[in-house]
Amino acid sequence: MWNKRSHLLLSLLIMTAACGDDENTPGFDSLTQQQLQQVKETYAQTVYASYADALATAKALQQKVAAFVAAPSQSGLDAAKEAWKQAREPYGQTEAYRFYGGPIDDADNGPETRLNAWPMDEAYVDYVDGQADSGIINDATHYPDLTAKVLADANEGGGTDETAISTGYHAIEFLLWGQDLYDDSPGRRPWQDYLMGSEASAPNGDRRATYLSVVTQLLVDDLQTLVDAWAPDQDNYRNTFVGIDPREALRRMLTGMGVLSNGELAGQRMDVAMDTRDPEDEHSCFSDNTHRDIVNDAKGVQNVYLGRYGSNSGPGISALISQLDPTLDKSLRKELQTSVADAEDIPAPFDQAINEEDGRAKIQHTIDALREQSRSIVATAKLLEIDSLTTDIH
Repeated sequence: MWNKRSHLLLSLLIMTAACGDDENTPGFDSLTQQQLQQVKETYAQTVYASYADALATAKALQQKVAAFVAAPSQSGLDAAKEAWKQAREPYGQTEAYRFYGGPIDDADNGPETRLNAWPMDEAYVDYVDGQADSGIINDATHYPDLTAKVLADANEGGGTDETAISTGYHAIEFLLWGQDLYDDSPGRRPWQDYLMGSEASAPNGDRRATYLSVVTQLLVDDLQTLVDAWAPDQDNYRNTFVGIDPREALRRMLTGMGVLSNGELAGQRMDVAMDTRDPEDEHSCFSDNTHRDIVNDAKGVQNVYLGRYGSNSGPGISALISQLDPTLDKSLRKELQTSVADAEDIPAPFDQAINEEDGRAKIQHTIDALREQSRSIVATAKLLEIDSLTTDIH
């Protein structure tokens, strides 16, 4: 999710790329239809596998949430928090499949904004420091029934406010951790927030439990639609994707890689936070899990180029570029490896790193690496005779 506060407009124009101009360099027509088809099919399978893992870990989170709300305790809350972190690992690697109008961010019914929208105005959902009665949870007058439809319709203020987030990973995160008001830890929401009666640490524990259960179910439901869209041997988006013109398929793949590398991750998620030094501008600000978000996004870009995810692997874009321009392929492989390694080197928590000299230097190294690889992604598109690769974030 991007934020209209910064209206980043990043255009990666193929005409500016320098690689692949040698008249002796093999062109797109030297690639066989079989090679191109294999790359499309590898991509479709890895997308399916990663969304399937995201769904499986979301269901595991749902089980922990159900156990916790049925019998609130510190151990139950801790188990739900750990399950949330595990659920973020595969989902982060799926973000390279965005930005080209695929199932995740289809203009009409894509679930991305329900799944991963940020930054979040916490007071839209529940109490915050200094506002004990704020949020949907504490407003039974306007929200008497906390149903899936009510909460989904309320997301982003019904389309009027991008920070009015009511669903998705970060709403769940807030309900588990609460606000992060501390330098030495993530949020410290007490498990007693989910109790009723004299032992409760906040009113409306029953509504809070219902809200958490409902948004977790919505998360599972939305991820299921993505698994269904990419499942093999069905009349779905995957079937369409593997049947489209190879150059168009490659354009979509490279668009996802390029926008995530440059506009979204290096720009919106990292550069903005570096500029403002504001913890509210970090992605997973309640749990202090932002460093893992960055690593997994970088891995997702690398996965697309190499044609792999987990135990799934096959010919990726690299298999084509290594034939057309081995030097470019070697360079981009190294750049992708560097961006992942640099991301892994960012100290946690991110909200402290943006205000410390060593942390800022490591974050800047990652930003620079992501932008360097985005230039090679542009060169890759040119080599594949894709006329332009323009990425607009607005």
